[in-house]
Amino acid sequence: MASITFREVDGSSLKYWLLLGALGLFVLFGALSWNTMHHHGHVVSGMDNQIVWGLPHVFAVFLIVAASGALNVASIASVFNKPLYKPLAPLSAILALALMLGGLLVLVLDLGRSDRLIVAMTNFNFKSMFTWNVFLYSGFFALVGVYLWTMLDRNVKSYSKAAGTAAFIWRLTLTTGTGSLFGFLVARELYGSAMLAPMFIIMSFAYGLAIYLMVLVAAYAWSGRTLGDAVVMRLKSLLAVFVAAVLYFVVVHHLTNLYFTKNHAVEAFILRDGGIFTTLFWLGQIVIGGVVPLVILLGGLGKQRAWILVACALVVLGGVAQMYVTIVGAQAYPLDMFPGLNESSSFFDGEIHAYTPSVPEFFLGLGGVAIALLVTTFAVKVLRLLPASLDDATVAKLEH
Repeated sequence: MASITFREVDGSSLKYWLLLGALGLFVLFGALSWNTMHHHGHVVSGMDNQIVWGLPHVFAVFLIVAASGALNVASIASVFNKPLYKPLAPLSAILALALMLGGLLVLVLDLGRSDRLIVAMTNFNFKSMFTWNVFLYSGFFALVGVYLWTMLDRNVKSYSKAAGTAAFIWRLTLTTGTGSLFGFLVARELYGSAMLAPMFIIMSFAYGLAIYLMVLVAAYAWSGRTLGDAVVMRLKSLLAVFVAAVLYFVVVHHLTNLYFTKNHAVEAFILRDGGIFTTLFWLGQIVIGGVVPLVILLGGLGKQRAWILVACALVVLGGVAQMYVTIVGAQAYPLDMFPGLNESSSFFDGEIHAYTPSVPEFFLGLGGVAIALLVTTFAVKVLRLLPASLDDATVAKLEH
């Protein structure tokens, strides 16, 4: 096997400090947004008693799901023992931890009373998936942290496969739990489906790998290191498989709902009559997040690195659109309080609920993204996460 030298990224360059400054600015905006919502209450947001999960939850759940998928490369390296992916594994683990941190911070800061988090951490209802997810998220940090340690410290390197296998199983369980948050909510007609758990798993694969590929290429380009086409092409082919699988699960999920007559109205709302939600579903989720990336990745454009990055960015944008439709769209459709009967009152019964995200919500979500990227940027400076060179010749030696 070829010898790989890992080195830190030079943190003295102007580009590095400009990047840190730009990310820090978005973190500051996110902190100011949290302070505004904390001081004035959620009345300054677009959320109300009907739409209780808004744009911050879209960002938070997307980051949490992507965190699981960002560990793809590390899992392939250790669990499936693929030598090509082993030099890429440390960055995969640290990006997974960073994305999870960013997502959970957005979730915590959107509580309204962030200081009351201690109540949620000390009072458990084990019939609730929300309670189980507290343990799943905590375990993710612990297991991936140990896994990263085994990759960076030669003294414990022999435990890397065992740690990687444990992290792999845990992240699948975590994403199943995240999907089950919605799958178990039978009160919302768009939810209440066992399809959501496996669909969230494959979504995590696509979103996490798209983000990882962009971070990997950017890190090598900005640090002036060599990253061969062999690595990029292998990852883009894997991404194409995941994107196609996401489209498959989306189709099966909606066909399953359409099979049951009771779901026809909510499906018509999402697929045809939902206004912004229908637009985001077809244009954002299906076209921008699925069809166009597949055309790029599987066609002639997929041989060019710039277009591969465009496809990755589109997958991310489509993923955010998918989360918006899944989280906000399901709440916008009125609750069926008394199935088979018509109800009417002054409390919005039977009405489509309007929701317009506010500026603080938007910047709070972007702040979580910035924190994830800031942690990753700092980590590649202080830890030896990246090979000094990963050209095609080195990759060929790894594979043989």
